[in-house]
Amino acid sequence: MIAKLRGIIDTVGEDFCVIDVNGVGYLVSASAKTLGKLKIGSEATLLTVMTVREDDISLFGFSDAWEKEWFGTLTKVQGVGAKVCLSILSVLTPAQLAQAIGAQDKTSFCRANGVGPKLAARIVTELKDKIVTIPVNSNNIETLNSDVNGVETFSPKQENIDYSKSEDVTSALVNLGYQRIDAYRVAVKVLADNSEANLATLIRLSLKEFANKDI
Repeated sequence: MIAKLRGIIDTVGEDFCVIDVNGVGYLVSASAKTLGKLKIGSEATLLTVMTVREDDISLFGFSDAWEKEWFGTLTKVQGVGAKVCLSILSVLTPAQLAQAIGAQDKTSFCRANGVGPKLAARIVTELKDKIVTIPVNSNNIETLNSDVNGVETFSPKQENIDYSKSEDVTSALVNLGYQRIDAYRVAVKVLADNSEANLATLIRLSLKEFANKDI
């Protein structure tokens, strides 16, 4: 199995790249986010997953280990093939995926080509109790601290919080008119800093958080 490739980027296409490793060109399918980090003529390293079928051998490349872990997790969901998975990874970062599943936010998945409401519902339902961790030695730890818009998505204090309590806070905020994904993000952040607070206090602190930030 080919687990990693290091070489010169020869070609970057819409959903693939060709990486030249000592004169051998490997065709690697990848997400738009990974492809956007590549520059033709520059050296790059891609983590890879190789799939072998009766009539096809394919390579899928990832710029970091967390994205690769999500690829393996998502493709275990019925109806999520490699192509659909790369489409999802093209619109959602690993941190955003974790948030969307935690918040049961089907809308975020529907942004990806090939994902309709039914498949989005299946993804968030089947993966709701799944935790996709960052593999040891991942060299992209900085992706934990912000999403593509610079909004905080994770902190070490969020690892062991009571997610049943965060769901209660999220539901209350949604009932007050906030978007579910934003409500979930704020609920997790507030709960991480105030784990012993009661529900009423957590809701009050969450509303204060919304007032302090234009989310």
